[in-house]
Amino acid sequence: MTEQEIEKLVQDKLNEAYKENEPPKKFFLTENGRGVVDGGDMYNAVVEDVLRIVQKAMTETLKAALKK
Repeated sequence: MTEQEIEKLVQDKLNEAYKENEPPKKFFLTENGRGVVDGGDMYNAVVEDVLRIVQKAMTETLKAALKK
């Protein structure tokens, strides 16, 4: 595979994985009744979501690349 083919494959798989991930309809920033949430907890939740999407995309990318 050429570098351009790999880049396109990675981009396509990232887009597919992102579309399969269902983001929350509403994102509330309340935890203790006063509208305060720990920034670290929120950051960790976002990182976890991003990593899940990337992991799924990379898995599909590698599977597709190994077939070619």
